[in-house]
Amino acid sequence: MFQWIEDAKRGSAEAHEKLVKHYTGMALAVAYDKLQDPYLAEDAMQEAFTDAFGNLHKLQDPRRFPGWFKVIVERQCYRYLRRKQFRTLPLHELEQPIINQQSLESIVERREMIGQLHGTIEELPSNMRIAVQLYYFQGYSLQEISEYLDVSLSALKKRLFDARRKLKNTLHVADFVSVFSDLYEGGKRMLHIVNGDSVGDKLKQGKVQGDILVWRELYSFGPVFPQMDEPDNRKARAQYLEQTLGIPQKEYLDTCELQERKLQDFGKYDEVVLWFEHDLFDQTMLSYLLNWFKDRPLGNTKLSLLCIGAYPGIELFRGLGQLSSAQLETLAGTWHTIGDEELTLGSKVWEAYTSDQPQKHQRILQDDYTALPFVRDAFEAHLSRLPSVSSGLGIIEQATLEAVAGGINTPYELFRKVGDQLHVLGMGDLEFWYYLSAMTEGPHALLDINGAASFPRFKAKAPDFRDCMLQVTSLGRDVLAAKSDYAHTNIVDKWIGGLHLQGKAPLWRWDLQQRTIVLAGESE
Repeated sequence: MFQWIEDAKRGSAEAHEKLVKHYTGMALAVAYDKLQDPYLAEDAMQEAFTDAFGNLHKLQDPRRFPGWFKVIVERQCYRYLRRKQFRTLPLHELEQPIINQQSLESIVERREMIGQLHGTIEELPSNMRIAVQLYYFQGYSLQEISEYLDVSLSALKKRLFDARRKLKNTLHVADFVSVFSDLYEGGKRMLHIVNGDSVGDKLKQGKVQGDILVWRELYSFGPVFPQMDEPDNRKARAQYLEQTLGIPQKEYLDTCELQERKLQDFGKYDEVVLWFEHDLFDQTMLSYLLNWFKDRPLGNTKLSLLCIGAYPGIELFRGLGQLSSAQLETLAGTWHTIGDEELTLGSKVWEAYTSDQPQKHQRILQDDYTALPFVRDAFEAHLSRLPSVSSGLGIIEQATLEAVAGGINTPYELFRKVGDQLHVLGMGDLEFWYYLSAMTEGPHALLDINGAASFPRFKAKAPDFRDCMLQVTSLGRDVLAAKSDYAHTNIVDKWIGGLHLQGKAPLWRWDLQQRTIVLAGESE
């Protein structure tokens, strides 16, 4: 959105149009609240846009546009109040000029209740009335309203809570809650794309309205390609996941086809919301979806993003799956509209991540990804999975070996320890068992395992695995003591994004001190 403002300063007609489309609802709500006349409100709004675009060069910080524009709208309203006499119409007769803006009747089925609701809302204090109009009837997110009204999120939430309480005391209907449930978060014409079944199930249990699409992929593991939907690429990935994690090829391919088909139908929704978090697992998923949406016309569908790296009261935030249904509900509406900048950056990230050229991966750490604030840390963790210049181990093997040497000897305790330490990877248990298994196999094993005949795989338990014991081998001790370079000892065959490492002494290594990819021997 901020890019629209910069483009509008340079005279872009397309950017002007996007700003008008996005802020019309907000401007009308404020103007009507001041003027109590829909026709004058629309006139004031149009003059406010003209005034704003004429003075846009004076706005130094694009982030201040919402509040700055609101002041201009109010100033136009005061001019009308000084020189106009006008009749009033109820709010529900106000016609919205935006084509894709829903009438209230299309959001709920019970018109009589909605009529009562409209009339009662007009009796609320002004600050509550505007918040209710923008949130429930215009469909703006809490974050957008917060910026526009220049109030904190906590203050805005309190206004909405107080407004609902006042309306409940005033409206004498038996099922008041259901009226607001139908309006909540813009109604049911929404699609929420989430990162796992746990989050999806909790959203279904709560009050967040709309359809849920759980995106079932693991782009942080195995081969990935710029065009994931090409049959040969998808087949190669399916074969690899079956071989390494035990995921049946048919099940993987069927899942991909089903979720892609659901995604193709995004146009039937008024809004699509992406729910993700800070780790590599989610950032790769997010970049894939942003890349997917980038070159597709959105039409009347609004694309929004909720992406967090922390939650109040949780010291070690590992992801949305930690949160309860009630906690997830507090995030509803705090998403923001995805703009062209985020779509472009997401596409660049996906292109780099799936590339077989290490320099493109490195560039992710060098370019400006402010609009996607979790990308840099997640992709630094991604590159740290390369063999290090000091030990020849990737960060997962290094952390695992150190933990076992430190006395963590059982697999589930080890998974918790390493998972917490490397939470920025968002690594699941199947992925970790694959790495752990590789460390215990072959003539150059780093770990010995006693008491387990097999490792767990997809939908396949290993009953004796939980109680098995791990210990560091002599080679493992030498690697930890920097007496041996594991990359020169072991034959490597693994994927790090689009990079396929094969053979002994892989060409590219990770320099932790310099935080950069180097040619083997370059930093020695």
